[in-house]
Amino acid sequence: MNKYLVIFALLCFSSWCGFAQEENKEIDSLQNNLKKDGIVIDKSSIKKKKSFNPLAPSKAAFYSALLPGLGQIYNKKYWKVPLVYGAIGAGIYTYKLNDNQYNQLRVAFKRRKAGFLDDQFYNPGGTGTNYSLTVLESQQENYQESRDLALVITIVLYVLNIVDANVDAHLQQFNVDDDLSVDFKPYFDLDPITSNPNYGMGLTINF
Repeated sequence: MNKYLVIFALLCFSSWCGFAQEENKEIDSLQNNLKKDGIVIDKSSIKKKKSFNPLAPSKAAFYSALLPGLGQIYNKKYWKVPLVYGAIGAGIYTYKLNDNQYNQLRVAFKRRKAGFLDDQFYNPGGTGTNYSLTVLESQQENYQESRDLALVITIVLYVLNIVDANVDAHLQQFNVDDDLSVDFKPYFDLDPITSNPNYGMGLTINF
């Protein structure tokens, strides 16, 4: 398993390096063409537009489906990983706890019906709890319902982990750079036929 993870990490790193080199080549080519025209520009002043990857949301969802929290790591939202594992871990722990109690009560109920009185819930006259046959049946049903509910909640949390990674990857690709601006300006125009002035407000959006 570790071997495959190392190979996967190397492939991702090589792809990122190739993309960075291709982007730098485009900038160098633009700079050389401008030099031929007598224009010299500083390479650091060129603003790199954030690339749009249409497959990023699908990748993030796939990674989170493969391993909860991996999609959040792919989106670089590392602070969400403990929340994902804490929520899903709590659901699994609650399921396991209720399942153990259900199994103990189930075994005790079957043995009590068969005539055995050696279960841990049979303690007449003692300091412990003495469950009757009816109480054993009722308690095991309660723990069974709690166990099934914990399972459903855990599955929902697992699905939410996938949805969160997918939506987060979508939101990260919105254009929110410094070039975005909205401005209101007065508007004035003269009708060429009637020579009547037209007044208003103009909305200017730069992106």
